[in-house]
Amino acid sequence: MKNLKLIFVLAAVMGLSACQSKVEYGDATEVETVNENFGSTDLQDIAAKMVDSMMTFPPVVVMTQTNRPIIFVDKIKNKTSEHIDTESVTDTISNKLLRSGKFRFIDMTKVDAVRKQLDYQNNAGMVDPTTAIKFGRQIGAQYMLYGNLSSIVKQDGSTKDVYYKMTMRLMDLETGLIEWSDEKEIRKVKSKSFLGL
Repeated sequence: MKNLKLIFVLAAVMGLSACQSKVEYGDATEVETVNENFGSTDLQDIAAKMVDSMMTFPPVVVMTQTNRPIIFVDKIKNKTSEHIDTESVTDTISNKLLRSGKFRFIDMTKVDAVRKQLDYQNNAGMVDPTTAIKFGRQIGAQYMLYGNLSSIVKQDGSTKDVYYKMTMRLMDLETGLIEWSDEKEIRKVKSKSFLGL
């Protein structure tokens, strides 16, 4: 009976030690292939392709030679069948363009917060009127950058094919003309082995 208890205790200890997890830092730019879903590598590839395409497009090169156009970036629309943090895609593209030094940005996600702050400065009676920022002094955007992320998923037996397409456009807000457009495609294929591993 003692031996049976000892075996049970050893088995429990070994079971607990086998269940321990380990966390390590990885390279954020390393290719990530955990599954066929949209991942960090896809985000980085799409952002790099879109920014490079826009920055090297001849009319945009001319547009930014002597001027830093003001852009607002609309959140990328997720038209896929999976949950994708398109705000993160939007932020990465915006950051890369801003860091190029060629563009200036208006953050449309903060309009309500700015409005509240300006209302406080001008109407609360708590801010020195000579230092309060006046309403109607902000500069309007000249261009809007927007896009869609879509996908097509097909499965045949043990093979799953996922096709992603990101489309982006730069619109001149005064004329409505599209000044730049491009798309990036990604295809991922997942195949299960005979044993399902």
